[in-house]
Amino acid sequence: MAVAFRTSLRLAAKSSRAQARCLSQAAAVPTSTLGEDVRSNIRRDASLPNPDPAADSASAALVKEHAPFMVATYSRPPPVFVKGEGSYIWDIDNRKYLDFTAGIAVNALGHCDPEFAKLIAQQAKTLVHGSNLYYNPWTGALSKLLVEKTLESGGMHDASAVFICNSGSEANEAGIKFMRKVGKVLDPSGEKYEVVSFHNAFHGRTMGSLSATHNPKYQQPFTPMVPGFKVGNYNDVSQINELVTEKTCGVIVEPIQGEGGILVGTDEFLIALAKRCREVGAVLQYDEIQTGLSRTGTLWAHGRLPKEAHPDILTTAKALGNGFPIGATIVNQHVAEKIKVGDHGTTFGGNPLACRLAHYIVSRLSEPQLQEGVMAKGAVFARGFKQLMDKYPELITEIRGRGLILGLQLTQDPAPIVKAARERGLLVITAGTNTLRFVPSLTVSEEEIMEGMKILDEAIAATRA
Repeated sequence: MAVAFRTSLRLAAKSSRAQARCLSQAAAVPTSTLGEDVRSNIRRDASLPNPDPAADSASAALVKEHAPFMVATYSRPPPVFVKGEGSYIWDIDNRKYLDFTAGIAVNALGHCDPEFAKLIAQQAKTLVHGSNLYYNPWTGALSKLLVEKTLESGGMHDASAVFICNSGSEANEAGIKFMRKVGKVLDPSGEKYEVVSFHNAFHGRTMGSLSATHNPKYQQPFTPMVPGFKVGNYNDVSQINELVTEKTCGVIVEPIQGEGGILVGTDEFLIALAKRCREVGAVLQYDEIQTGLSRTGTLWAHGRLPKEAHPDILTTAKALGNGFPIGATIVNQHVAEKIKVGDHGTTFGGNPLACRLAHYIVSRLSEPQLQEGVMAKGAVFARGFKQLMDKYPELITEIRGRGLILGLQLTQDPAPIVKAARERGLLVITAGTNTLRFVPSLTVSEEEIMEGMKILDEAIAATRA
């Protein structure tokens, strides 16, 4: 497979060199013989540092070769990325992009962190997988570190134990199963089974986590959903008592809704929600898959809340592996004591390679100096956004988020701006409805942020012309 991939890259590179020769030869052709649309495209591409690869490019050739063998679940832009370092990523044609997506809030330490790469090589030569039939040194070490760092951080004050899995959706799926199990123990009649989540939430694509993601775009093709899921309005305190009842086994909520548009949960809402959960004996689960591990400037986004608003279950993934697949479900003793041998499991979850890498990542991301840097860099973004908001008041209506999970609410579809930014060397993504989302690596420099703001300004201006 590696040989075939290298062959594809060589062919693509050969195609790219051939195109370059053709372009150099074509330069001698009088432009007057070309159609106006062709001349317009030439002028446009010449004015852009990173124009999207053309249909006859090396990137397109590689995509065309591979696409028939891939299930078409994604709509991707044309560049084919092959290398990353820090806050930058390069495509197959060696075009360089400043990456403000960080793999969708995954690469918190940036692309190809040197120590991370070193650990992968070391552990791959030692032990990659032994299964959960046996102990290994790193699953327990990671679990212990997650509990200790969580307690030290001021978040989840009664964190007790951890289940290690492979992704965020699986972490949430485990949490939902644990909720249901607690409900069965507290009420053996089986009536305490309802799970509450909120509009604009995104908790994953497995059937349980999808059932808690009340968005027709995601749910409709796979209905019916798992029974027993209710939905409420995010930040609506008045609705909580009616929504969370004696039949509720658990509530799952994001302290900041990432996919929903960088919507920040108010302290009042999260405190009231936790209070109601305690009143009716419901498990409270915070989904910090996107907000966790210092993205908001504290280890966990909920760490700024009083203890009475802390969760019984806390889920994390994304940054936990810095690109290597891993997730974790942290629970308190109230939940842990009700989960018995055989209640849940995973073949790959907790393998030594993933856990050793995550142990390093958690150690790095829990450093106070890094967290202070996140807040300082978030302030640099905020100043840049305010300048853009003042310059384009008819376009930008709101700045949302905390730390380095940030959103610009626009009055129009951001897609043209995303494309214009990409063709000028900046990668940004969207969220919610007409929201530009910014989740760069936590190691991004202030100079890189300023560079990105300049490109974003140029991209917006280009779409307004």
